[in-house]
Amino acid sequence: MTPTALIRWVAAQCLCYPDERLLREQLPLMREALAELPGPSGAPEHTRSPGSPESAGDAAAGLPAFLDHLAATPELDLAAHYVATFDSRNRRCLYLTWWTTGDTRNRGAALVAVKDFYRRYGMAGDFGGELPDFLPVMLEFAALAGDAAGTELLDGHRAGLELLRLSVEQSGSPYAAVLRAVCGTLPGPSPRTREEAKALARSGPPQELVGIDLAPAPIPASALWQKVTS
Repeated sequence: MTPTALIRWVAAQCLCYPDERLLREQLPLMREALAELPGPSGAPEHTRSPGSPESAGDAAAGLPAFLDHLAATPELDLAAHYVATFDSRNRRCLYLTWWTTGDTRNRGAALVAVKDFYRRYGMAGDFGGELPDFLPVMLEFAALAGDAAGTELLDGHRAGLELLRLSVEQSGSPYAAVLRAVCGTLPGPSPRTREEAKALARSGPPQELVGIDLAPAPIPASALWQKVTS
């Protein structure tokens, strides 16, 4: 995997419900993945080149401490905090189409569009019983499908992703470090306010995406994904 894909894969695991499998099986694998990344460069955000090893090191800077938090906190406390943090009533929803459609009839079409995007890259799945716009599902796809496809998917939902990050940061949750890492893999600086984040939905993806090769990439096997031919 590329450095960007490693960050997205680790973030996908971190944002899943903290059960025994995550804490006993996935946590060591996440530490191994982060060990492959360079350290933070310390460069200002606006000077970083998306996808470069140095940029990945900066984006992932807060993830080791989050993994330490997972390891040190009792499982019941982690579960209670997860449920309290990611709640649409608190405007901290992990289902990204919710941010643009809410629970309206338009959301069905938005979910179909996400599934169609996955099929465009030859992938389908039951998503572990989750909806296709569940952020950990999106992040695992982004890690497996190649950086360009992953960036196109996540950047298409950038406004909701950044609004989620801002809300979780405001709550003081350790999960803010994970969301900062995800946003750090995308082109351009992250917005500093809700107003700036909402403006992303009106302006569309940044110009850095223009000209990126979005050809489908080979995708390895995964518990959530199966290769499809049509």
